[in-house]
Amino acid sequence: MSQASTPPQPAAHPASANAASPDANLWLEDIDGAKQLDWVHQQNAKTVDTYAQTPEFKQLDARLLEVLDSNERIPMVNKIGDAFYNLWRDKEHPKGLFRRTSLAEYRKAQPTWETVIDLDALSKAENENWVWHGAQCLKPDYRRCLVSLSRGGADADVVREFDLTTKQFVKDGFVLPEAKSNVAWIDDDHIYVGTDFGTGSMTTSSYPRIVKEWKRGTPLSSATTVYEGKHEDMAVGAYRDNTPGFQRDFVTRQLAFYDSETYLRGKDGKLTKIDVPNDANTSTEREWLLIEPRSDWNVGGKTYKSGSLLAAKFDDYMAGKREITVLFEPTDTTALDGYSWTRHHLILNVMDNVVNRIEVLTPQEGAWKRESLGGAPKLSTIAAGGIDDDTSDDYFLTVSGFLQPTTLYYGVVGQGEPTVLKNSPSFFDASKFEVSQHFATSKDGTRVPYFEIAPKNLAANGKNPTLLYGYGGFEISLQPAYSGGVGRAWLEKGGVYVIANIRGGGEYGPRWHKAALKANRLRAYEDFAAVAQDLIDRKITSPQHLGTMGGSNGGLLMGNMLTLYPQLFGAVVSQVALLDMQRYTHLSAGASWMAEYGDPDKPNEWAWIKTFSPYYNAKPDQKYPPVLFTASTRDDRVGPVHARKMYAKLESMGYDASFYENVEGGHGAAADNKQSAFMNALGYTYLWEHVK
Repeated sequence: MSQASTPPQPAAHPASANAASPDANLWLEDIDGAKQLDWVHQQNAKTVDTYAQTPEFKQLDARLLEVLDSNERIPMVNKIGDAFYNLWRDKEHPKGLFRRTSLAEYRKAQPTWETVIDLDALSKAENENWVWHGAQCLKPDYRRCLVSLSRGGADADVVREFDLTTKQFVKDGFVLPEAKSNVAWIDDDHIYVGTDFGTGSMTTSSYPRIVKEWKRGTPLSSATTVYEGKHEDMAVGAYRDNTPGFQRDFVTRQLAFYDSETYLRGKDGKLTKIDVPNDANTSTEREWLLIEPRSDWNVGGKTYKSGSLLAAKFDDYMAGKREITVLFEPTDTTALDGYSWTRHHLILNVMDNVVNRIEVLTPQEGAWKRESLGGAPKLSTIAAGGIDDDTSDDYFLTVSGFLQPTTLYYGVVGQGEPTVLKNSPSFFDASKFEVSQHFATSKDGTRVPYFEIAPKNLAANGKNPTLLYGYGGFEISLQPAYSGGVGRAWLEKGGVYVIANIRGGGEYGPRWHKAALKANRLRAYEDFAAVAQDLIDRKITSPQHLGTMGGSNGGLLMGNMLTLYPQLFGAVVSQVALLDMQRYTHLSAGASWMAEYGDPDKPNEWAWIKTFSPYYNAKPDQKYPPVLFTASTRDDRVGPVHARKMYAKLESMGYDASFYENVEGGHGAAADNKQSAFMNALGYTYLWEHVK
C-alpha cells in the first residue's frame, strides 16, 4: 500500500469573490446562434492549427481509427427472437449496420451477417445524419420494433416502427417526432408513450412528465393519459412486462436521480405503489420481486443493509407479506456490480476491491442455492449475463483487463465450463507493461484505490509522463478494461496510465457514492488529489509530468483539479463537462442532477456548491496548468455551454487554454468512429505535448 505523506490542500480563493459579478459569457449559452457558432469555429481552428496538424497527430489519429474500425473486433450481440443482432461500424459503414445472424453462424470465425438496417444508406436517402439509439421489439413474436434514431447523436431522437421480417419501416405505423421520448410496447396495437405533447408536458429536467397509452391508427393527440407527474419530477414512464404467464403493467415516476416510485397498473387503470423506500431500485422476474435498498432499510422487524439485493414473491409482497430473502449483502470491500436472469437462475456480478467474481443463485425455499461461476484473473474484470431469460439458461461471459484483450465465452448454467466464442485482437505489445493496484490516503483518512499500468522496470525518478483518469460520480465504477487506444496513444510512448476509484463512484456500492454527494462533493476531489500526490510521493511522476483527463462528471472533476489543485498537474483535459455549477440546473438536462450536486438556486445549497464550481472559482493571477476543453454542439444532456464559457473566461484572464467543439456527437462528443478517433487523438496529444 502506498500513502500520500501529506494530503494536498486546495488552492485558496476569496469566498466572496465574483459573487455579484455579471457573467460576461452568457451570450455563449445560445447554442445554435450564428454568432456563437462562428466563435466556435474560430476557436476550433486555433486548436487544430496548434495540435492537430503535425505528422505525429495524424499518425495517432489514423492508428486510433484503425482500432475502432478493426474488423477483428468482437461483434457483441443481443438475442431478439431466434436471431442474434449487432450494430457494426467500420470504415465502409461509419454510421453502422444493424444486422443479424444465427448462433451457429456466430460461432464461426467469420460469420455471415444479414443486414437489417443500413444506417448510412438510410441517412443518405433521407438526407439525415442518423445515429443509432436502439430498438425495442415486441415479444413473443419479435416482429415489430420501435426504432430510435438520433440526429447527430443528441439524446433526443425520432421513433419509428420497423418490421424485422420485411426489413422495412411500417407504413402508417407508430412514429414520434424528435424529442426526449420513452416508449414501450403493450401489444400489437398499443404502446405506452412519454414525449413532448406540447407546452407543459416536459419536466424541468427536459424529460417526459406525462405518459399515455396510444392506439394504432389514431392520432397522438387522442392518446389516453395514464399518469401525470409534477413539473419538478425528473421523468415518468410506463411499460409492460410481456413474460408469458406473468404479464404486468408498471408506471414509473422518477422523482429525482436516485428516488423513484413504481406502481403496478391494474386492468382497470388503478395504480398500486410497490411499497419500498423511494431510493430503492426494484425489478420483477416472473414470480419474483427484487429490491436493492440504497439506504439501510428496516422492515418486518429486520434491517437490510444499503447495497443489498433482496428477493420476495411479488404477489405476496403486494398483498402485504414481508417474507424477504437476502441474496447479496455487501462487506467493507464488496459491492454488487449488477445481476442478470437466465430462465431458472440469477447471475450476480460482485466486485471485491474493484475486481469481479461471478455467483449463480437458484431460487428455492429459504436461502437460495449459491454457486461460483468463477473469478476474474488478477486485476481484471469478469462479467456474465443471461442471453434469453424466457427460454434458456445460456449466458455470455466476458473477461478483460488493462493488458488483456476481451475474450467472449458462451456457457449454460449447470453444464460445465463456458467455451470461448471470440477473442479481441491485441493492438499493442502488452508484454512490456504491468498492472498494479495501490491505495492512497485521502484528507479524511479514507483509503482510495487506484490502478496503475506502467512499463516494466519503471524508474522511480519522477520523470515519467503520467495520465491520471477519473470520474467519481453517479455510482459509476471504473474497472479494469482493455483499451487499444490507451495502449497506442499513451503506453507505447513510455507513459504511465492511472485510473482512480474515488468516492462518488460505485466501486464500494451506495455508501462510496453517497460519501461524496452534495455538501460532501469535495471528498471526491480530495480523493483524486490524494492519488495524484501519491504518484508524486512514490516518484512515479511529478507535477510537470502529470496530466489528467475526464469527461462529463469527470470533466467537472477536471475543472476542480484546475482551480483547486493546480499545483499537482502539468496539463488538464476536460471533456463534455459541467463547469458552471451556478447555472447548471438551467442548462440542457442539468436539473436532473440536483440529487447529485444540489440546487444552486437555494442560497444555503449554493453556499457549498460554489466551493466546487470551477467557473465560479476561476480567478486571475493563479498558476493554472494548460487546459483543453472539448464539447459537442449536439450534446443535449450537459451541453457545450459549460466548456464554451469556462474557456472564454480563462482566455480572457490570459491563461493557456484551448477549446474544441465537435458540431455532432451528442454527449459522447462523436457521431462515428472517425470523429471518436479525432477527439481522442486531440486529448492524448494535448496532454503528451505538455507533460512529456
